[in-house]
Amino acid sequence: MTFQTQLRIPGPTPLPERVVRSMNRPMIDHRGPEFAAILAEVTAGAKRVFKTKNDLLLLTSSGTGGLESAVANLVSPGDEVVVALCGNFGERFAALASAYGADVVRLEFEWGQPVDAGDLEVILQRHPKARVVLLTHNETSTGLTNPLRELAQTARSAERLVVVDGVSSISSIDIETDAWGIDVAVSGSQKGWMAPPGLALVSVSERAWVQQAKARSPRFYFDWKEAKTWADKGMTPFTPAVPVAFALQEGLRMLEEEGLANVYERHARLARATQAALQALGFQLFAQDGYRSNTVTSALPPAGLDVAALRKLLDTKYGVVIAGGQAK
Repeated sequence: MTFQTQLRIPGPTPLPERVVRSMNRPMIDHRGPEFAAILAEVTAGAKRVFKTKNDLLLLTSSGTGGLESAVANLVSPGDEVVVALCGNFGERFAALASAYGADVVRLEFEWGQPVDAGDLEVILQRHPKARVVLLTHNETSTGLTNPLRELAQTARSAERLVVVDGVSSISSIDIETDAWGIDVAVSGSQKGWMAPPGLALVSVSERAWVQQAKARSPRFYFDWKEAKTWADKGMTPFTPAVPVAFALQEGLRMLEEEGLANVYERHARLARATQAALQALGFQLFAQDGYRSNTVTSALPPAGLDVAALRKLLDTKYGVVIAGGQAK
């Protein structure tokens, strides 16, 4: 049997033919005017998706690299940092902060349950010196979307810097970076942007720049100041993932042609269909009702079902690749 593999994993996601074709071109000079024009178009388009007028930096890395850049540029060793977590990627954010010497204050919730804004308010009152709050918008490991607007506004009202992991949400689930008071938002090219892995997109507010100038963590490759200095010249400080930039340019054009409202509704419609189908087959949806993600669906199998065998069957017989559970 011959077939084209159908990726149905959280990421990388399948590439539209237009995006694949956009990369089928000769390499260009990343210090030349052609790349500068691509960088300008991608940056402007990404800002429209982020809904921000803040600086937007393009870093050659995975989404995790973008998250590390936020910690490296905003946190000094010994700083208290509040991390709200309800899944594996919240744990990763906490681990990043710990690796840079932060005193991590963990606001933990059961996996599959959303972060509560009231609890966040309480912990911020208890830790007035914690300047930075790390939030996960879409917790990929559990298929849950946190109430980001309420969480961000709670942290902002307490005069804290709001840093958001939007790797598996931005471009697929609505976000209003400026209106919600988000200081730093991070995404990755391999999700809803319809491009291969390799580029992180990071929006940085004026408040975040002030904090960046004060932070004393060591940084080199992920130094935002260097990234902005070079971006202002139409370049990146180091060799970028040029073919991924080609793809991201085309993916953004496709998003704008469809219209963001239509993109978000399409994801929501497909999520509802997927969830209903799984429930009809006897699966139990893992995330709390009302907070289930429109980009990632997580479910517990019926009793007696061999998930490993099911995944192997889907792959070898039908060419469909799905992901297993994470961490727990």
